[in-house]
Amino acid sequence: MMIKRNATAVWKGSGKEGSGALTTASTVLDSTQYSFNTRFADGKGTNPEELIAAAHAGCFAMKLSFDLNEAGFTADEINAKATVVLDPSKGEVTESNIVLTAKIPNITEEQFQQIAAGAKANCPISKLLKASISLEATLA
Repeated sequence: MMIKRNATAVWKGSGKEGSGALTTASTVLDSTQYSFNTRFADGKGTNPEELIAAAHAGCFAMKLSFDLNEAGFTADEINAKATVVLDPSKGEVTESNIVLTAKIPNITEEQFQQIAAGAKANCPISKLLKASISLEATLA
């Protein structure tokens, strides 16, 4: 069975002066504001890159949890922060950098690094992105 998720964007006005609203089917985002200032400055609201960062961090953390379980480990906590880099001059997302801190009982540093690298390479959002993806993993 294929899993489908959707969201809707409504934009009004010009690229720089206009504004938009994002709504997800779950309504977690419900007419959430985005604009030129939320994307290229520090305006109030969200932006596509922030949403990609959230998706990448969440996907990676869940994939890591599954991979740890498969290897016989259960994390007490996985804290993953993804930072997506947009290069306006190229008009593309060039990087997604993940910083990971995890508390995992009875795992060696070598096992942790290997499993984390596998999760980075194989989470569905990593596979979707054409950007460079880095991982800094720390076992707490």
